[in-house]
Amino acid sequence: MDKNSKNIIDSLLKFRSERDWEQFHRPKDLAISIVLEAAELLEEFQWKTDEEVKKYLAGDGLNAVREEIADIAIYLLLMSNDLGIDPVAAIKDKIRKNEAKYPVSKAKGSSKKYDKL
Repeated sequence: MDKNSKNIIDSLLKFRSERDWEQFHRPKDLAISIVLEAAELLEEFQWKTDEEVKKYLAGDGLNAVREEIADIAIYLLLMSNDLGIDPVAAIKDKIRKNEAKYPVSKAKGSSKKYDKL
């Protein structure tokens, strides 16, 4: 984990500890919070056409989306920390797995799931 990531996690842990919120941040609760925040992110785009989304993001909407992304990232980082998972290493591992499941020769330009390629 790089220094910036460590500083962010340290800040999150300090914030949480000062409020005695560890008791509310069990893995199940953090997973629920991730899904709830992801739904709030999705709500920023609900019922908008592609053109409306473009306009929305060019204005105040981008800040609202930024806030929701931050909420999701916060819960993910807390959960990763609590479970002893290095999120960057986990992402790198997943990329390698996806490269094997979705070889360029079969997956390029396709949205099909790996078992349908």
